[in-house]
Amino acid sequence: MQRNRVVSLLLFVSATALAQGQDAGARLAALESSVKAAQSAGDNSWMLISSALVLMMTGPGLALFYGGLVRKKNVLGTMMQSFVLMGLVTVLWAVVGYSLVFSEGSPFLGGLKYLFLNGVGAAPNPDYAATIPQQTFMVYQLMFAIITPALISGAFAERMKFSTMLLFMTLWSFVVYFPMAHMVWGKGGFLNAALGGKVPCFDFAGGTVVHISSGVSALVCALVLGKRLGYPREPMPPHNVVLSLIGAGLLWVGWFGFNAGSAVNAGKLATSAFAATHFSASAAALSWAFCEWWQKGRPSVLGIASGMVAGLATITPASGFVSIPAALMIGLAAGATCYFAVTHLKSRFGYDDSLDVFGVHGVGSTLGMLMLGFLASTLINPAVAVTWKQDGQVVSLAGGAGQFVNQFKGVAFTMLFAGTATFVILKVVNALVGLRVSEEDETQGLDLTQHGESAYND
Repeated sequence: MQRNRVVSLLLFVSATALAQGQDAGARLAALESSVKAAQSAGDNSWMLISSALVLMMTGPGLALFYGGLVRKKNVLGTMMQSFVLMGLVTVLWAVVGYSLVFSEGSPFLGGLKYLFLNGVGAAPNPDYAATIPQQTFMVYQLMFAIITPALISGAFAERMKFSTMLLFMTLWSFVVYFPMAHMVWGKGGFLNAALGGKVPCFDFAGGTVVHISSGVSALVCALVLGKRLGYPREPMPPHNVVLSLIGAGLLWVGWFGFNAGSAVNAGKLATSAFAATHFSASAAALSWAFCEWWQKGRPSVLGIASGMVAGLATITPASGFVSIPAALMIGLAAGATCYFAVTHLKSRFGYDDSLDVFGVHGVGSTLGMLMLGFLASTLINPAVAVTWKQDGQVVSLAGGAGQFVNQFKGVAFTMLFAGTATFVILKVVNALVGLRVSEEDETQGLDLTQHGESAYND
């Protein structure tokens, strides 16, 4: 009898302990679920804010920056190009663009899995962003697809027909941007160092995809279209530097979403990219200003704004891989290099890149990509610590001569691909609808001849 009581007591104690253990396990599981939900909510909030910041870079940021730099008879036509691309590229992206970039396909272009955004909803895509809805990721990447062709418009400002611009930008998005974005950011893309690419090229936020591709394409546009009437004999000063400064300020703020948002979460990598972005822009603004002071005897307000944009474009590919001291170094180099590209290189070869897209974005991001090859730090981004099999040899991707070669390959490929494709597109578009407005329309201005409006009616 006594033995039975002991056995019963032991069974009761064991059952109670088991129940308590299960309860504790359930509470721990619930706590872990709550933590993951909070992380996901925080990441999603940051990515939605970043999406809005990048969209702000195009309208009103780039629209104001470019609009203030042209003559007053072309300000609306120039700003219109940025705003209409917000609508045009969004539709292209929804129909097929996102799928061609981020669904699996060949090393050079994605497939049609996400045609009309089929299956792009609340569930995350673990290949790209495991803690946020794929729809958020899709919207964020859309903003990059919008601003990239908008950057090109600065090269042919004041002389391309509006209908031509729409056709050119549509073809350019399909032939250049969507393939480049897949190659650099898509799973299995040719230049994707993280997701099975052939060339381990680092590009955190779009040095190749956005700035080099648009910069080189801008140069080709300037060469094919030819110079504006009267350039360079007649002075063509900016009609409103105040507008450009407001736009530049919006670009600086929006660029934090551009670079820090590319971490695709609200963690420490986003903080590092945010800081690198700011310090590079600041150093480049000063570097440009002092170069101008030295060359011309005084620094200009527009010069310091241009230097800031150069610093932002140059740090973009490196922002998630380098320390603050490295970012300062990149910024100082960016300001001086882009200043001499805009002043000396442009005058030496005589091309009319109206708003210096190539000199700032193309040259700047090329410099950033190459400097990243030496400055990529394993302390900033774990991806740098990954080893890579190349020609049967295991090599490190940390900063050094080896990674510099990989970066150079990525830059060279982008320049050749974007430049050749843009030249072919322009020739096709010219054969179909022509490229330039008539001399009479160019003299009168694009605002009236293309849109029937005037920015200033007093």
